[in-house]
Amino acid sequence: MEAAADVEVQICEVQKLGIRATRVNVIAHDGSRSYLELIDAIQSCGIGSPILADASAIFGILAEAEAAVHGVHKDELVFHQVGAQDAVADVIGACTAISQLQVNSVFTAPICVGGGSVETDHGRLPVPAPATAAILSKYHLITRGGPVEGELLTPTGAAILAFFTRISDVFLPEMTLERVGYGAGSRDYLHANVLRATLGQVNEDLLLDDIQVLETNVDDVTGEVLGSLIEGLLEIGALDVAIIPTTGKKSRTGHIIQVIARPAETHRLAKKIIEETGSLGVRITPTHHRIKTLRRFEPVTVRIGNESHTISVKVATDQHGTVLNVAAEFDDATALAKKLNIPVKRVMRIAEQEAWDRLNG
Repeated sequence: MEAAADVEVQICEVQKLGIRATRVNVIAHDGSRSYLELIDAIQSCGIGSPILADASAIFGILAEAEAAVHGVHKDELVFHQVGAQDAVADVIGACTAISQLQVNSVFTAPICVGGGSVETDHGRLPVPAPATAAILSKYHLITRGGPVEGELLTPTGAAILAFFTRISDVFLPEMTLERVGYGAGSRDYLHANVLRATLGQVNEDLLLDDIQVLETNVDDVTGEVLGSLIEGLLEIGALDVAIIPTTGKKSRTGHIIQVIARPAETHRLAKKIIEETGSLGVRITPTHHRIKTLRRFEPVTVRIGNESHTISVKVATDQHGTVLNVAAEFDDATALAKKLNIPVKRVMRIAEQEAWDRLNG
């Protein structure tokens, strides 16, 4: 960290309510910088390329949040507290630690943000601070207030979590623990002011993903409204939507609307369902773990007749990179089938076979 910023770093061991923890105290020697100056300083400090890229991206998240709060372009932004040298050291230190651990995924339990207000260069602001709240909102990190008055999550901390945390779960995934460490905060509370980091192996080849299931029954909604509802729910964050025909009380025909969503999205999606259908309530099934694959999209080139065409294919793998399935993107396949006047199933079959041949080659 001292190579990346004009700071003094003091490391010592302390006790927090009987827990032995490592305290890292960063003493900065200068103050504010503009966003562009800060990025130039990071890029010229001689650290490795992956760490450099991660640190620059984290400060990009910070800059976007601060710029949105202050109503300026991020290139015109001058960082005050978060732009100081200690924040540079915090970000570089976090990026270096993650790089050295060589982890595949970073998980976090719900983040306690504190409460009340905090003193800043702009005066007293509510907790979480506006820039912190902007980051939490944009990156859908799950948070809760308390358990104390004061700021437990800074904009810098929020940006680090937003960048590295791939899945923000209500519970941590099932894993075999290998190492556990504690970092100590400077303040003393009724609870132990420590951050616990756990390193381990997830026990499944496939990822565990926390979801909630939303359901409601309707018997007076047209097919056109239901079709529009599906599109609207997917646009605002639903992972999947199903409309299931059913027979209700008094033998009325109707539909079950079933939505799979992340916990952070459920209230917004429930409100959308009620607004669009007139339903009087939406059932939310408590959090379930679903097992899912890693997914990525790759372009493949297919030859049909005398011409070559590019189509997107979804590739599903486990955490070790083993390919489990490939599937042609339906919209791409449909567009090409219409252009060539051939069945869409033929286009999909050719694209998927080409993808399998390339991946196995």
